[in-house]
Amino acid sequence: MQGDLKILDVYKNSDASKVDKFDASLKSSYSLASNYEKIEADFAWLDIMEDTIKYLDNILRNPNRFIINDEEVVNVEQARRITVESIKHLAKHTNYIQEIEDNGDVRPSKVLNINKDESFNTYENRLIYTLINNMRTFIDFKVSKNITASTLKDEKKCEYTGVTKIGAEKVSYSFVLNAKTDVDKKDGFRNGMSVEQRIARLKLRISDLTNMPVYVALAKEHVAKVIPPIKKTNLILKNTNFQYAMKLWDFIQNYIKDEDTVVRDKKLIEEDLNLKEMLDDVFLLNYLAVSSINNEGNLDVQARAETVESLTNKMIEKIVQLNADLPVDKMLESIGEKVAVVKNKKEASLAELERKYNERIQIYIDKINEFSFR
Repeated sequence: MQGDLKILDVYKNSDASKVDKFDASLKSSYSLASNYEKIEADFAWLDIMEDTIKYLDNILRNPNRFIINDEEVVNVEQARRITVESIKHLAKHTNYIQEIEDNGDVRPSKVLNINKDESFNTYENRLIYTLINNMRTFIDFKVSKNITASTLKDEKKCEYTGVTKIGAEKVSYSFVLNAKTDVDKKDGFRNGMSVEQRIARLKLRISDLTNMPVYVALAKEHVAKVIPPIKKTNLILKNTNFQYAMKLWDFIQNYIKDEDTVVRDKKLIEEDLNLKEMLDDVFLLNYLAVSSINNEGNLDVQARAETVESLTNKMIEKIVQLNADLPVDKMLESIGEKVAVVKNKKEASLAELERKYNERIQIYIDKINEFSFR
């Protein structure tokens, strides 16, 4: 349209009595359905888990462990081997000596047997074991929400039907308007992979961790999970792998609320008086536009002035309805500024037109002056 609304000229040139008859006989109905959904997704959890998984793998491949000495007094024939600890124990428990031979050899009846076993049940290993289980729970929670991207969906559907009568002329009008916004930011993509692909890959890598000997041994023992506050052992403080693991631990622990925000609004409007009046005006303007092809109507100056005044009053009424909460002085100031801008534009347009007209006339006069008959 580039500037002026030409449809208003149709209104200004119309017969005011025709507009009154249109309004008097108008019967209309409408409905406006709106469906709005906005999702702001947060994938920081997925980024930090992907970045940390390799450090957890390093820890489980080189786990912290300690030796368990299982001490048991057994019959000498059941002893697997005699150690220094066995001899010391026998020296303190001479009642286990069965016989001392002439050459000084000692024949014990029982000895201390020591079985040495490695154990992964350390605080640091249990910390990583707990962290892996927390990751699995966290991922299941996120997957259950089925949020794979930040999206915006805004759908509106308006249906309108109207009938009226102007003299012998019967007029009917209907329309269906659909407006739809559907935006997918794809902000969960990383390295060419979608959120679904990234989660599937992460779950597979976590599954690999749970099949490693350390995790399997701790799960078999049903070890107790580590709960905050975390003990700051030397290994946890100084080892690079544990430093990254603790960043992920703190992230999950501090994730006290769901960082995804979801806004949904679905409604059906059928009784908004202002909206109905605007839609009725659309009906009217469309009718006047179609009627303008007839040769009815170059109105005289008086009728045109009355129509313009009626149009102005209606437009002011609409402005007030749409800005009911705006203070009167502010509304008048805004209208005054807009009027000044439009008037300046018109005056500037007229001045430019006059200037160009004068230039063309002067060029023509110059050519006349230069012309001579031979």
